[in-house]
Amino acid sequence: MTDDDHRPFPPQPEQQQSPPGLTNEMKPVPDHGEKSYAGAARLTGKVALITGADSGIGRAVAIAFAREGADIVISYLNEHQDADETARWVEDAGRKAVALPGDITSEEHCRHLVRQCLETFGQLDILVNNAAFQRTYADIGDISTEEWDRTFRTNIYAPFFLARAAIPHMKPGSAIINTTSIQSRQPSSHLLAYAATKGAISNFTAGLAEMVADKGIRVNAVAPGPIWTPLSPSTMPPEKTKDFGKQTLIGRAGQPAELAGAFVLLASDLGSYMTGAVIPVTGGEIMI
Repeated sequence: MTDDDHRPFPPQPEQQQSPPGLTNEMKPVPDHGEKSYAGAARLTGKVALITGADSGIGRAVAIAFAREGADIVISYLNEHQDADETARWVEDAGRKAVALPGDITSEEHCRHLVRQCLETFGQLDILVNNAAFQRTYADIGDISTEEWDRTFRTNIYAPFFLARAAIPHMKPGSAIINTTSIQSRQPSSHLLAYAATKGAISNFTAGLAEMVADKGIRVNAVAPGPIWTPLSPSTMPPEKTKDFGKQTLIGRAGQPAELAGAFVLLASDLGSYMTGAVIPVTGGEIMI
């Protein structure tokens, strides 16, 4: 397989899905590192809870972490087919996978995720707050209060709920990794609610890093640029999906597999002197 095969350039075929979208209906299907990521035992004996791990960035992180030696709790909404596929890749790496469906906008469900992780594995070493909700609108009058609330509850309330539930059980050396976005610094008007939450996540990351530093827990974030995941064809109009990623210096959308290394860095001893940081993986778009 050539780079062009698994890192294709626009135009993508015009396509539209109902939210939250499914991986196998995407054209082309994203690369999550299934055939490329090779681990080096950087996370041996660790347990990671990853939200949105059924597809996209979350699946790529789950595959990478498993191949680095970690067992994985897969948190997802209701995309059972995608979650089962992620679990299969984790198990193919010789690690254990537990897939837990449910809505992370619920504080009780977030507590349930942490409880199930602890009951199953007896520990929680890495929390990845990755799941996100977004919609596109041209006018603020088209955004309902309910949708604004759902965006914030998914993208910033849930990381707060999960971190608050997880931190009392995390030992020194543990890591929390939040997925922010280029939108936190370069907000698009049509992604008003989403961009606002991503700015909040960046600040949440910095503040929480300071708050838990004396516990030996590191808190960092990864800021993706345009990444080819089900979020794109399920939340954007077909004409935007067609040229998605074209504006970057590299000239294409990133593949989920291209973010895995940043998450492994922050989860492992490779990033032992990093906390409160945001790593941009943006295809060359500047975050200043």
